[in-house]
Amino acid sequence: MSKRIALLTAAAFSAVALTATLSVPAAAESGKMMKHSGDTVMVGGAPMYPSKNIVENAVKSKDHTTLVAAVKAAGLVKTLEGKGPFTVFAPTNAAFDKLPAGTVETLVKPENKKQLTKILTYHVVPGKLEAADLTEGKKLKTVEGETLTVKRMGDQVMLIDTKGGSSTVTIPNVNQSNGVIHVIDTVLLPS
Repeated sequence: MSKRIALLTAAAFSAVALTATLSVPAAAESGKMMKHSGDTVMVGGAPMYPSKNIVENAVKSKDHTTLVAAVKAAGLVKTLEGKGPFTVFAPTNAAFDKLPAGTVETLVKPENKKQLTKILTYHVVPGKLEAADLTEGKKLKTVEGETLTVKRMGDQVMLIDTKGGSSTVTIPNVNQSNGVIHVIDTVLLPS
């Protein structure tokens, strides 16, 4: 009897091991599909959870430390944690690095808070706009008050600021509990 139990136990463990082996790739594939469907997207080495707000997710991205510091310096944390919905075009650290030397350091000083706030709110549009909503020629009125113009090249989305500068969306549709983030490669500047 004990030999029979031992065989059944071994068979059960084998079945569990085989199920685990087969389900891990399926789970990995499922995770891959989740990533592509926009549920949870990796940004700056961290998962961006749609159940968390814009600030809760942004602080985890190693590619957005400059943006997070600027949002804090401008006093916009509470706003971006708010109900929204907001569409945020989030410049990466590399985007801020494209600005002339010393620009970021100057902007985050308390005496330049008004100018910093103007630049940051120029990257925010009221409402939730997915990449599919960003159609060729569409004018987006920002929270700052001026507009951005959408330019499309196939699936690629670009934004043109009031000075004629352009920025490309590198990671679209990063869903948040209070809106959506589109990662961009250049800081947009209002007039």
